[in-house]
Amino acid sequence: MLNRRQFLQASLATLVAGSLSSRLAVAGQDQGPLLLSAVDDEAGHHRIAGVDLQGQTHFQLPVGDRCHGGCERPGTLQAILFARRPGRHFYVVDTRRGEIAHTIAAGDGYHFYGHGTFSHDSRYLYVTVNQYDTGEGIVRVYDAERNYAAVRDMPVGGIGPHELLLHPDGNTLVVALGGIKTHPDYDRIKLNPDTMEPALLLMDRHSGDVRQRFKPSHHQLSCRHLGISPEGIVIAGYQYQGPTWESRPLIARYDSNTDTYSEIALPKSLQRSLHNYVASVAVSPVSPLSLVTAPRGDRVVVINHRTSERVGDHEVPDVAGALALPDGGFVVSSGNGSLHRIAADGQSARSFAALDIHWDNHLTFFG
Repeated sequence: MLNRRQFLQASLATLVAGSLSSRLAVAGQDQGPLLLSAVDDEAGHHRIAGVDLQGQTHFQLPVGDRCHGGCERPGTLQAILFARRPGRHFYVVDTRRGEIAHTIAAGDGYHFYGHGTFSHDSRYLYVTVNQYDTGEGIVRVYDAERNYAAVRDMPVGGIGPHELLLHPDGNTLVVALGGIKTHPDYDRIKLNPDTMEPALLLMDRHSGDVRQRFKPSHHQLSCRHLGISPEGIVIAGYQYQGPTWESRPLIARYDSNTDTYSEIALPKSLQRSLHNYVASVAVSPVSPLSLVTAPRGDRVVVINHRTSERVGDHEVPDVAGALALPDGGFVVSSGNGSLHRIAADGQSARSFAALDIHWDNHLTFFG
């Protein structure tokens, strides 16, 4: 259990955050903050895009994998985008030059799950990986100061680790364990729906010890996506793998201060409208608000993560990624190419850009 003093002393969590010919520069403008995301163009080609907060494209970098989540390397010009299962690479992006600086392969017998996070000192990168012959999930540690050499594998004691974040204490990895077994030979087919064991894990990033394991209320509630507040409140998003006519809770909350894990109830009609699928989670660094996206239901749900109360919900067709901004507002993307701002009080949503791309389910802030 993590004690309160650790949170009071911890620093704020870091915001999670080709070729020159492929760079689409905005002439005469400073770069400023960027939204980074995996996208597909209209022809279906996979790219990594850098778009500013006015909706102008700064670069699109062609990549060989369909990517998913990303993270900023603290204190540098680098950001990382990770291939999603069954992808086998991650890409180190030089955001200032608009180039791929490194392409790192998972290696024979492994694939990535689309997510990673850095230590606060920016040296070590922690990435969720599948050893697909055994189905064992691991967190692999890469040393960014050694050109992203792999230095250690830490088993998670389960199948399908997906998103992971570093706790504000700087020492604990929070890992969403999906519980779904996959193999590249079977593409994205789920091989173990009846024997899933999803969980939210707390792992010591130094020793690899799994210190705590919290189970969802049903074994087919796949724990997939995460956000965490500066005071250590974790919001987790589920994807239910059971019958489509059932409607189960899709948002969970772990409070590090009280060491309690619970699931958040929504009004029945709203719960059903989410169609058992949460794609992305964003937690404000400056307010008690968080939001989740539900693309199958075209819905954004805003909650107060301190009280577990629903603040509001908004219709956004084919909503995808979610990002909390330093000013307290949020940005969400859509598979139809649009970007939307959610107000800092969670009460309104407006579109501010429409691009000829299809956004993947995550946004990373750089800047």
